[in-house]
Amino acid sequence: MREPAAKLYIIRHGQTEMNQRQVLQGRSDLPLNAAGEAQARQAAERLKGVRFNHVFTSPLQRAVQTARILVPAASPIPDARLIEMDYGPYEGADLNRLTSEILAFFGDFAHTPAPAGMEQLARVVDRTGAFLESIRDLRGNILISTHAIAMKGMLEYLTPESQGAYWSKHIGNCAVYTTERRDGAFTVPEEL
Repeated sequence: MREPAAKLYIIRHGQTEMNQRQVLQGRSDLPLNAAGEAQARQAAERLKGVRFNHVFTSPLQRAVQTARILVPAASPIPDARLIEMDYGPYEGADLNRLTSEILAFFGDFAHTPAPAGMEQLARVVDRTGAFLESIRDLRGNILISTHAIAMKGMLEYLTPESQGAYWSKHIGNCAVYTTERRDGAFTVPEEL
């Protein structure tokens, strides 16, 4: 079996207070809470045998902190294309008391456009896909620390045949997906 030219590890950040309170966090820039720091340390333990050659992160502090806990010796490179979906006027909404348009959107991401004022999912796929294309020629192990919807956008970009299946998949805090680049193409991502 041929060695991969690159192996990507895509991780969702650890828990924050807004995650714990079940609130749409989006681009609110909050740090990890104690549980989130513990989740990141557990992920670091799971990945302790991996030497990362490159570390990229969303510019939001929860993703930066997660990357720094996973790879303390690295200087993560922030990239705005890895930022979370823009929830617009719905930022901070209580997930247990959502409006009908948000419920419809969350109930069928693949076929229901995002409500007015929110970033459309196609835009999330475009910007995260552009990021993946920009690192296509890198070699070695690559850590990407990001957010749930941005991560789903990358997974959709990497597997267009999924036809939107990743949008409704739950991705918990510090969940990790991997993919390898072999002969110029990425493999189907797998959850660790």
